[in-house]
Amino acid sequence: MPDETDERPVVVAIDGPAASGKSSTAQWVARELGFCHVDSGSLYRAATAAALRTAIPPQEWSPKVVLDAAGIVSLQPSGTSLVPLLDNQPAGKEIRGPAVTASVPRVARMAPVRAWVNRQIQAVAVDRNVVADGRDMGTVVFPDADLKVYLVADPWERAKRRLVQHLSRLPTDEEIAAETDRLVHRDAADATQSMQARDAVLIDTTHLLQEEQVVRIIALVRAVTRARAAER
Repeated sequence: MPDETDERPVVVAIDGPAASGKSSTAQWVARELGFCHVDSGSLYRAATAAALRTAIPPQEWSPKVVLDAAGIVSLQPSGTSLVPLLDNQPAGKEIRGPAVTASVPRVARMAPVRAWVNRQIQAVAVDRNVVADGRDMGTVVFPDADLKVYLVADPWERAKRRLVQHLSRLPTDEEIAAETDRLVHRDAADATQSMQARDAVLIDTTHLLQEEQVVRIIALVRAVTRARAAER
């Protein structure tokens, strides 16, 4: 935990490729430390869901269309996390639906939308300790974060984990192979938006249980906060 006399909030930035477990791990770390968790991916999804509520087809979306639609997006505390609302209503199922999943990559490539998402996350960290995960987290959003973590895993393992989460069963090798192919292509598309910061701690989770990932990150956070306290 941070030194109570240190008024500057602690920022932990977690990044990594798609399906590397960023959000669930960040949420767990935040809960254990009593920090606030914020997931940039949920904001991209919320903006996409808002745009889908307009009469404009996705192929005709511009950054202005998306940002105008995103005016109904807000953040609300839920446990230790901040979750997006649409028109002040919970929208968890809507933002995780297939229509949003299909269109969110288009939205996430829009530079003005990325800037909007980044501003929302930076505002959260002004007056509270945060664990933030998502695109550009350690390079653009929080380049001066107290701790930067970059999670990686073998594409096959990432595909398997994602399918287990979505299917609630063990997937077949054929299903994993198809999902692996999709992830590899997404990795290539996301390469410029999911780069590892030079000073990030790389954690390969291929052979780690999620609890082991969490324990490692918490140990790193505590080391950082002890060092901050010693500098005072």
